[in-house]
Amino acid sequence: MEKFIKVTNAPITNQLISLNGIKSIATATATSTTVVVKYVDGTATTVMTADQVAHDVYTSILDAAAEALSTSWTRPMYSLALPKAVTSILNA
Repeated sequence: MEKFIKVTNAPITNQLISLNGIKSIATATATSTTVVVKYVDGTATTVMTADQVAHDVYTSILDAAAEALSTSWTRPMYSLALPKAVTSILNA
């Protein structure tokens, strides 16, 4: 079953981040403006926000992924409002 994080404070309301086939979730620095979710198929989702403080956006996404994946298969979406303003979410 597919699992997703639904970002409720994204510019396009309720954008989704897929949780299937995640290879890594990373950010460059504690104050970076991007968090990149890389998948085993070579694609990536990049979440762009205002400057992070002590990895707060990265930690929120990481924690939400763990929580969402531990929920029942009947709950495919896990809602999350990130702690910083979301500029965009790009899937490539």
